[in-house]
Formats: sequence, C-alpha cells, structure tokens
Amino acid sequence: MKRRAFLKQAAAGVAAGAVAAPAIAQSQPAIQWRLASSFPKSLDTIYGAAEVFSKRLAEMTDNKFQVRVFAAGELVPGLQVLDAVQNSTVEMGHTAPYYYVGKDPAFAIGTCLPFGFNARQHIAWKLYGGGNEAMALLYKDYGVHHFACGNTGVQMGGWFRKEIKTVADLKGLKMRIGGLAGQVLAKLGVVGQQIAGGDIYPALERGTIDAAEWVGPYDDEKLGFNKVAKFYYYPGWWEGGPELSLFINEKKWAELPKHYQAAVEAAAADANMHTLARYDAKNPEALMRLVKGGTQLRPFPRPVMEACEAAAFQLYDELSEKSPHWKRIYPGWKKFRDDQYLWFRVAEYGFDSFAYTPRKK
Repeated sequence: MKRRAFLKQAAAGVAAGAVAAPAIAQSQPAIQWRLASSFPKSLDTIYGAAEVFSKRLAEMTDNKFQVRVFAAGELVPGLQVLDAVQNSTVEMGHTAPYYYVGKDPAFAIGTCLPFGFNARQHIAWKLYGGGNEAMALLYKDYGVHHFACGNTGVQMGGWFRKEIKTVADLKGLKMRIGGLAGQVLAKLGVVGQQIAGGDIYPALERGTIDAAEWVGPYDDEKLGFNKVAKFYYYPGWWEGGPELSLFINEKKWAELPKHYQAAVEAAAADANMHTLARYDAKNPEALMRLVKGGTQLRPFPRPVMEACEAAAFQLYDELSEKSPHWKRIYPGWKKFRDDQYLWFRVAEYGFDSFAYTPRKK
C-alpha cells in the first residue's frame, strides 16, 4: 500500500472514531434516580432486595445508572410508595402491591392471593401465564411500570397472644394483616388492620392489636414479636409466595435508553432470586432460636384453614362485581392456579410429603 493512501485511510478512521465516540457517550448517559422503599433498613433481606437491585444495575451500566435507596419514612411513608412514584416524587419504588387494595382489589393479585400460588407458581404465572401482561394494564392506570423484585416464599401465620383452637376463637380478634387476607378473616369475625412493618411491634406491645403477621422467622425475630406474643402459627395461607414489586414512573421509564431498560429488568430479576434464596437460607436458624427461646409453634387447625379457604373464594366471587380489573385478571389467574395445583400434586407434593416426614434414619 502506498504511504499516501495509507495515511488517507488512517485519517478517515480517526474521523470516524471522533464521530462514533460522542454517539457512544450519548447512549450511556449518567442517570441518578431515587427509590423509596416500603420497608425499614433493619430488615436486611426485604429492604435489601432494593439494594441488591441498585448494586447490580450500577455494575451493568459501568456505574452510569445510579439508584439511591431510601427506607420507609425517609422520603415517604411505607404505605405511600405507589403514590410517590405515580406523582413523580421519586422515580422508583420498592413495595408490595397488595398494600394498595384500597385503590383496587386487583393490586392484591400482583403480590399474592390467599390460597393462591407458591413462589415458583407465581413466577411461572407472571412470565408464562400472562401475569405480567395482565397486571401491566392495572398498573398503567396508575402511571407505573413494574417488575418483580423479591419474593419471600411461603410466610408464617403470625404471632398471637392466645391460642387459636377453633373458628370461634377468631371472632373479635384485632390483627395486623396485609392485602385481602384481612377481608377474608373479616368474614370470620377478625378485625384486620394494615400497619407498616416498623409500626407493628408497638401496636402489639400496647395491645392495640391482638395478633400480627409479617414475613417469617428471620424478619420476625429482628422485629421482636416473640417478646410480646407467645404463640407462632403456620402456615401463612394468605401468602404462599408473595412478590415484592419494583414500580417505575411510566414517563421516566419511557425516557430510558433501551439497554438501560434491559439492565433494570435484569437487575430486578437478580434481586428477585437473591431475596427468595436468602430467606430460605436464614429462616431455619431463626426459627430454631425462637423455639429455643420459648416461642410456642402451632399449626392452624384444619377446620380453621377450611373455613378461611371457603371465605376466600367467596370474597373472590364478590370482587368480580366490584372491580373491572379483578374481573379481567382473576379468571386467568384461577385457571393457571388450578393447573399448577394438578401438576404440583403429582411430582412436588409426592416428593415433599415423603421427604419432610420425620422418621428415624
């Protein structure tokens, strides 16, 4: 190659690089957002899901996309996260959709329904059963985009000052309970109250409430419920696999470059997996400590479970007349649930019922 021709080609390459560099820089803008959490910092797993998300997002964007996480009460109260995202007070929120059933009962389906999915079934419904698309139409009415960003797995049934031996023992009981479960229990005489996580202990200590549910042993031990209530019931039939959701202001979401949107989705999925795994890892030791410390572990009596199940599906039929979104989403959710139950009854239950039965080895 002649020297003059080579220099011309090299110069052209430099010029092309000069044009390309700004284009690349423009596609990697520096962004700083705020995320409001519904949870206190002391709960390192449920609050920590948002921190995992933020860390992974920064790593995937070479620290160009930074999200600062604020605990419940630092920017907005824990039960007002959806409103803060909708009103552009913050760009993002990390919360449980069922906190907002007062706006529309269909929000509960985004988290979990009593006697509904376990964690795996919920994820399957969201990804392959039309769940993401179904919930998106509801969330769009409130100006938010969403991703799953954490799951606790099946929860405990909560802390009670007195034993629950019959359905009659529920009558007049004042209980902190989230989502639609309070409405289910109301049919059996319970007075349900929705209280943010950080406010439950004082309410239980003062006797403002007689019982409270939160998540499970790891979180419940941190919150100290065992100090003010002796009986710990299981299972949390109202939360077989509850999703924690990342809400994003719809207009802000639309402004993001496509590869940033992909990074948000991937980081949320990573947080979803890590939260579930961390609870599974931490709950066993916490439960053993609680029982060793005097906590009385109790299963809900089967007649109580059966009465609650009947009340739940009665409520679901009633809600179809009250909420267009519920009427639209629930039939597909119910069919997917029934199909999942058929499958899990064969392989999963067959394995579980044998493997978890105590016996000599």
